[in-house]
Amino acid sequence: MLRTLALSLLLAIGLGGAAAAQSLEELVAALPDGGYDDRAKIVRAIAATGDPRAIGILEALSEGDIQQLKSDNSVVRVQKGGAGYLIFDPVTGESRGDVKRRDADKVKVNNGLRREIAAVLGAMTLMSDDPNKRLEAAVTAFSTADPEQIGALDAAIEAETVDKVKKALRDARAASIMKSGASLEEKQEALDRLVGRGDRDALSIITAATQDKDPAVAKAAAEAQEKVERIRAMWSNAQNVWYGLSLGSVLMLAAIGLAISFGVMGVINMAHGELVMLGAYATYMVQEVIRNSAPHLFDYSLLIALPIAFCLSGGVGVAIERGVCRWLYGRPLETLLATWGVSLILQQTVRSIFGPTNKEVGNPSWMSGAFDIGQLSVTYNRLWIFVFALVVFGLLLLILKKTPIGLQMRAVTQNRRMADAMGVKTGWVDAMTFGLGAGIAGLAGVALSQIDNVSPNLGQGYIVDSFMVVVFGGVGNLWGALAGAFTLGVVNKFLEPYAGAVLAKVLVLVFIILFIQRRPRGLFALRGRAVEN
Repeated sequence: MLRTLALSLLLAIGLGGAAAAQSLEELVAALPDGGYDDRAKIVRAIAATGDPRAIGILEALSEGDIQQLKSDNSVVRVQKGGAGYLIFDPVTGESRGDVKRRDADKVKVNNGLRREIAAVLGAMTLMSDDPNKRLEAAVTAFSTADPEQIGALDAAIEAETVDKVKKALRDARAASIMKSGASLEEKQEALDRLVGRGDRDALSIITAATQDKDPAVAKAAAEAQEKVERIRAMWSNAQNVWYGLSLGSVLMLAAIGLAISFGVMGVINMAHGELVMLGAYATYMVQEVIRNSAPHLFDYSLLIALPIAFCLSGGVGVAIERGVCRWLYGRPLETLLATWGVSLILQQTVRSIFGPTNKEVGNPSWMSGAFDIGQLSVTYNRLWIFVFALVVFGLLLLILKKTPIGLQMRAVTQNRRMADAMGVKTGWVDAMTFGLGAGIAGLAGVALSQIDNVSPNLGQGYIVDSFMVVVFGGVGNLWGALAGAFTLGVVNKFLEPYAGAVLAKVLVLVFIILFIQRRPRGLFALRGRAVEN
């Protein structure tokens, strides 16, 4: 009620009492009378009625669909039909048959009247009962920044009860004030609000104001521009940090399994990327089965895929260790070549079964979309992958610290011969360790399927980065893998805007080489007799 009253009072300004008191039907009937200025007053009066039907009438008038019949001078809304027009009552929408095109004349509308119609329609939308429509209208008002809409915005702000919409309305008013002939005080207040908003659109309005004819306004706008640029630089750094942490979580998932197997057995597993790829294809297969058999379970597809991917990649990992690696312990070059051959076999096997093209893996609803924190945009898929990586890291720590197999793995890592002498079955530990690392690689594949293309070459894009993380963080150390992944991820994202993605990776590699010269054991060196020796 308050919105309708405010709109009526606003749009009735300048109208005679009789015009404002006329019914909607009377106002529509009067549209052909007088000139464009008279028609503009009637347009405002139609809007001032607050009748929901007024929007359709004004839109039809702007499009040239409101016409006057020559036979009885009545006003109708027309719709093209065959060789003539289908005609309707413009207020009730009731059909009135059809006429030939020459039997009706358009109610003439020029560009000035169209602008008037657009202005009152905007004001009516600002007073809509639907808060989403009001918000959309406020956003449009901000982008147009028309000084003529200030009155409508003031009325809308006065009537608004939703904080989010009221904020958008005030932003739109500030943008309109900057393009008006308002006083320095009003423009300074508007500048302060735009600085608080601080986004690219606000910056463009402030930048335009630095050319204002009033030197005081131009100076104030220049100061506001500096503030906004500082704010945007801060948020840009925050965005880079988030992107870096997001990349780091992916690197950690891909590298953490490699860190375990490398640390315990000293095996340079070049097939690790293909184990990640197997996890991604397991996710694809799970989603295909769900799409065809139980589409209502799609939102649970990743949860179903996690144990399957872990078991598939883990089983293949155990097979690689038992069939290839255990015969080559102590010969790192041979293990590198052998596992590289295994990686080629796995790639070709997947290519033969699924084909060489990318496969579609969808995002569940809870991993779709994004939200904003200030000017920082956070996508749900990246956020959940970040959380998932930390959960996997925590569970792995618990396994290594609180379980018998974890104790045996740490013993074999620190001193294999002593562990063997104490009765630890090192061969079994090797197989389980390799399987655990491979299973975690499969989990990484599930996560990567949400942000990367699922193809036979998926793992190749992460194997080099994974080795860099392991070497930088410290071979076999989980905390080193965590620190190394996040450090390299953040550094990469800060370098990319200046050096490009490829050169940024080259620079990171150079940095790691120089770092290893000073600390050959990485950030977190393992301790133990075998390691020390």
